[in-house]
Amino acid sequence: MESCIRNSGPSLTRYFVPMLLLQMAAPSSEQFTVTGLQGPILAPFGGIVELSCQLSPPQNAEHMEIRWFRDRYTQPVHLYNNGKDLHVETISRYVERTELLKEAIREGKVTLRILNVSVDDHGQYHCFFKDGDFDEEAITEVKVTATSLGIQILVHPPNTKGLLVECNTGGWFPQPQMEWRDSEGEIIPPTSISHSQDTDKLFNMKMTLLLKTSSHRNVTCCLRNPVTDQEERTSIVLSVPASDPHFQLDTMWLEDITVILCVLTVFITMIISFIYFRFRVWIYSTIESLSSQIPTYYAAKLF
Repeated sequence: MESCIRNSGPSLTRYFVPMLLLQMAAPSSEQFTVTGLQGPILAPFGGIVELSCQLSPPQNAEHMEIRWFRDRYTQPVHLYNNGKDLHVETISRYVERTELLKEAIREGKVTLRILNVSVDDHGQYHCFFKDGDFDEEAITEVKVTATSLGIQILVHPPNTKGLLVECNTGGWFPQPQMEWRDSEGEIIPPTSISHSQDTDKLFNMKMTLLLKTSSHRNVTCCLRNPVTDQEERTSIVLSVPASDPHFQLDTMWLEDITVILCVLTVFITMIISFIYFRFRVWIYSTIESLSSQIPTYYAAKLF
């Protein structure tokens, strides 16, 4: 029994020592989580946006793979691996527009800087860390915004339908909310609202208002960016309001003139048609009369 106990010690030592050495030599991947910026990040069109993410617990990420991507993992916006930025794999529209700020990478924090923000940069971004076989990511949403300061109101000459007022503006993203308001701030229903997008995918807006018998002496064109809640507005005082009696008289006069012209057109058409048909009858009767007299004329010549 003693010999058995005496021999078991060295055998256990020979077993555990190599295992301990292997564990010490093998690189260990400490597990972590990734935290991104909370809430949507507003990115001004044509400006700069910075997206940060942080490892928890803080640890050195210099040797890790750090990948920023949109919808597809294989199409990175920016890729860093083992101490190097790998620009070759970056998708084309982000080439030379991104920079990875690594001042705090030893504490597990990096920041992606995107230059010259465009409408296509709108959406979600994945911040992905990989250390050995372990990886984690965080998602941050970017909302691109553009607000135009150029709003133009046009007043068309009055006609029989009323006074047409038009509001035009461009350079908005996303599509703004648009409405007419009176002097007391009450909403006036627009006649029409239309939009288009330019080559930069910014929205151009057009809104019209047809004033007939209303008493609005001034109107305001209001636009609001739904993301930033920023408002822009332009007002105009109507020089010929729809409630002006002279405007109403002019409108009635134009309507009367239109009716008179229509009646005259019909009357003149009837007269021309009557003269035309009477002339045709006279021509036919004259031709028939001449045709009947020609044989008699030649007969008299012969005898």
